[in-house]
This record gives sequence, C-alpha cells and structure tokens, in this order.
Amino acid sequence: MSAAQDTAERHILVSREGAVQIVRFNRPDKKNAITRAMYAVLAGALADGEADDAVRCHVILGQPGAFTSGNDLADFLAFATTGEMGTEVLDLLRLLPKLEKPVVSGVDGLAIGIGTTLHLHCDLTFATPRSVFKTPFVDLALVAEAGSSMLVPAITGHQRAFALLAMCEDFSGDQAADAGLIWKVVPEDDLERAVMDAAKVLAAKPPKALALTKRLMKGDTTALEARIAEEADLFAAQLKSDEARQAFMAFMARKK
Repeated sequence: MSAAQDTAERHILVSREGAVQIVRFNRPDKKNAITRAMYAVLAGALADGEADDAVRCHVILGQPGAFTSGNDLADFLAFATTGEMGTEVLDLLRLLPKLEKPVVSGVDGLAIGIGTTLHLHCDLTFATPRSVFKTPFVDLALVAEAGSSMLVPAITGHQRAFALLAMCEDFSGDQAADAGLIWKVVPEDDLERAVMDAAKVLAAKPPKALALTKRLMKGDTTALEARIAEEADLFAAQLKSDEARQAFMAFMARKK
C-alpha cells in the first residue's frame, strides 16, 4: 500500500452497522478537503458496497462543522501546472449515477463544490440549520460537475439553479430543503441519528423492489452520464486556463 493510499484510508473511514455501510470524511484539519487518493478510496468503498449482498444501504457523513470543503486546491494547482489530473475524480462521478442501492447522507456545516453536488446523487440528505451549500466553480474559473448543470435546474428551476451554480450563492440548510436539493433539516445533535434511522429503515425493505423503484425514479441515465463526461472535459480544459490559474492564485493569496 502506498503512503498516499494509507493516508487516504485514514481520511475516508469505512465501517458497517448491520446492513448499512458508513463512509465518513475524516480530514477535519483540512475541513475534509478531498484529495485524489481520497476520491479513489470513496469510489472503491461505494463500489464494494454495491457488490456486497450484505450491504443494503450506503451512508455518507462528514464531521461536525464540515461535510467537505470540496476538492483539495493543491490538486487543482498541481494539475494547472503539470496538465496531469488523473482519473480518480471522474471515476467517482461516473459511478454515482449507477448506484442501485439507496444512499443517505448527512451534512453539518460546510458542503462546498462536490460537497454539494454529491447529494444530487443521494436518495435522502439530512442537513443541520448551520449547513452551507455552495458551488464556487465559476468563481474559480471552472464549470459545474457531477451532472449538476443538468440535475440542479431540473430540481429547482432555472433561477435557483443559476443562483447556486453561476452566482455561486450560499444556500442554507433551509434554502436547500425548500429548493428540493435535500430532504430535511434537523438539529445538529439529531443529525447522525436521523441519517442512521432512515438508512436502517431502507436496509430492512425488500432489496430488489427498492432497487427497481429507485431505477424507475431515476430513469434512463444515459443523458446524465453524457453530461457528466461533457462537464469533465470542460472542467479539465478550464483547469489549464490562464483565468483558472489566476483565480486559484488569488484565492490562495486571500487564505494567507
């Protein structure tokens, strides 16, 4: 096992509670920013859970105050410099529309970038009142990902989608629930209990009937998968652009 993979496996914790597989972001010192290696571990855990008949439901959680602050910007800067992005992110994005088992997520605090768009592929998302959903792609001279340019307008309508994806406006937990982006807002102390209670209810249901129902509701994912690929191509092109490098440098300067 490489040092990077070993580190990533400490930053993505995978556990089991009965028939529920729990995947948890565990990099609190970096607000759960996701590295390439962490993407690989996350995708691997979800794929393994899909293949394991003993797993009936996936749960995705973060830490108090941060679900995830999104992609690790050091990876972005490295790609902008070298032109080498790797496949880890796209491997996860391609997997998400294909998940047949139910996915329940819980958000407390920051849900930035992929921390927002990931929930578009979840079946139930619970959040706390202090949660912040934000997709700052345009502010970083990038474009929407994870099929969000298709899914968010379909869920919320054009203007709310434009506010989120183009204006890069923050959505609170209540705003996200009102827009249909998540299922329910619960108090901070109740978040993980609400997530696990829902996951256990789903895990106890007839699995084939549940999977068929999810498939019928999602419909044909061909167009969504094509949009994810199109977004990824544009995202990669923008990452190498002068305006993205300038945006990253300005962002990093503000953080110092």
